[in-house]
Amino acid sequence: MSDYQFINNYLEDFSQLLKPNDEIIESLIQIRDILLDAKKNRKKVLIFGNGGSSAIASHFTVDMTKNFNLPCLNFNEAALITCFANDYGYEHWVEKAVEFYGDDGDLIILISSSGNSENIVNAARVAKQLGIGIITFTGFKQDNPLKQEGNLNFWVDSRAYNIIENTHQIWLLMVCDLIIGKAEYSA
Repeated sequence: MSDYQFINNYLEDFSQLLKPNDEIIESLIQIRDILLDAKKNRKKVLIFGNGGSSAIASHFTVDMTKNFNLPCLNFNEAALITCFANDYGYEHWVEKAVEFYGDDGDLIILISSSGNSENIVNAARVAKQLGIGIITFTGFKQDNPLKQEGNLNFWVDSRAYNIIENTHQIWLLMVCDLIIGKAEYSA
């Protein structure tokens, strides 16, 4: 395959995944409403991911906290991650962060391209026990373990990490714009 064909196919596949459909639009409006309720009820949002998904979590956290004044926390601090991973095991560090920082009625957003990240799936399970609402962003297999734990799930029908992560980022930042920047958007 030539470079030209690769780029054309890549962008074509990506644009097909981003094509609007009623299910995604309704889910994006639903996550917006959940975030509005969290702010109204003085709750906070915890958001986690690994690798690129962690960077997406950071971007979303900054936008929601700064522009919407919703307490949104991610846990990308090396000292916290390495401490919890050392003391509890890497597969449990996120669940321990949820236990320490999450409260009944809070919201957790969990991002895992595969939906199989053990530390993220364990966090969903403990969040459920603590009465924390769960929103997931996954890809790969539609019946992945993380998606099975969520209350509201966003799934990308792809096995390509960058396609999945870019789609997750667009969806999450679109929700930010839906809340805080709709008036500034002009097509």
